[in-house]
Amino acid sequence: MSPNPNPLDEENVNPTASGAAMAPAPEKKKSWMPAGLGGSGKLGATIDIPLEDPRKKEKELLAWEEDLRRRELDIKQRENAMDRAGVTVEVKNWPPFYPIIHHDIASEIPIHAQKLQYMAFGSWLGLIACLVWNVVAVLIESIHSDDVVLFLFAIIYAIFGCPLSYILWYRPLYSAMRTDSMVTFVQFFVFYSIHVGFCVIAAVTPPIIFKGKTLT
Repeated sequence: MSPNPNPLDEENVNPTASGAAMAPAPEKKKSWMPAGLGGSGKLGATIDIPLEDPRKKEKELLAWEEDLRRRELDIKQRENAMDRAGVTVEVKNWPPFYPIIHHDIASEIPIHAQKLQYMAFGSWLGLIACLVWNVVAVLIESIHSDDVVLFLFAIIYAIFGCPLSYILWYRPLYSAMRTDSMVTFVQFFVFYSIHVGFCVIAAVTPPIIFKGKTLT
């Protein structure tokens, strides 16, 4: 009769035995890791971000400042050349609510000639007011007389009279006062004389020329 088997002998089983080899391996649990955190498995991994070189930034800033100074110098040289050539850059400033012309008697006209220039400016504004009033008056007259030709002539006087008076005699006088140019003075006298003659004829309104009361 064999001796009792040692219970410890069961624990000393060779793991390489056939029975142990046939035992299934325990299943490993699958783990999920967000993209970018996997790979090496190190959650504390650092990302290298290249920093801009401060010296390069400083060089770019200096180059920009140098280019700005060069442009300012170029603008000043052009302005000086235009001043020497007698070319002035005029900014439209009148009327204040909708500037269409350049007009600055106090700054550009000599003191001794400012009074005369203001009188001429008032004369030009008076002409504009008269032509506008003529359009209104002739419009009322044409409504009562059923004559559209009267109103058309009044419109033509206003459309051509306002800008042409400024171009032909007021602006030449303004330039002559500012630059003391004899040529522009002559232009002013010629066309202003024509303007005065037109005003005299408009006041008399002879029936030979202005038939149908086209001028009030």
